[in-house]
Amino acid sequence: MTGQEIYTPHLPETLAPDSRVWIYQSDRPLTDSECRSIQSRLDHYVSDWKAHGKTIEGFASVFFNRFILILANETLHQVSGCSIDNSVRMLKEIEQELSITLFDRQLLCFWKEDQIKTIQLSDIEKAVQQGEISADSYYFNNTILAKREFEENWIIPMRDSWLSRYLPS
Repeated sequence: MTGQEIYTPHLPETLAPDSRVWIYQSDRPLTDSECRSIQSRLDHYVSDWKAHGKTIEGFASVFFNRFILILANETLHQVSGCSIDNSVRMLKEIEQELSITLFDRQLLCFWKEDQIKTIQLSDIEKAVQQGEISADSYYFNNTILAKREFEENWIIPMRDSWLSRYLPS
């Protein structure tokens, strides 16, 4: 399972391949109701997204009831620090309202047995030793920065990620 067949058809083709990407991962699965609520807020935010008064072509969506993806096409207008701050403010509000965490980069997600398993970075070596994850485990690579990279490398085998250093030689 790479997942690409599931998520890439939902990305707008009109956004340039080098469109900027931000991925925020929830520390727990979101309910369908929570996803609908978040999606409504994301749609509103993106429809009115501006940087220094200029409209930003963007896209935002919730994937796998776990990840919030935001894309911005910067070919015409660059996203400003203020507009990024506004998106972070909105996400912080969502965190508070739903009692979730979206900014913990120490939480890593893997696709295992048709579900998403969350492992703390500090527990990766132990998880590998105990066989919870392996080189073939699919990892959600939230470090990507562009749409093309998201389409090709968001869900990758652990051996192809920066986490490969935790695998036995």
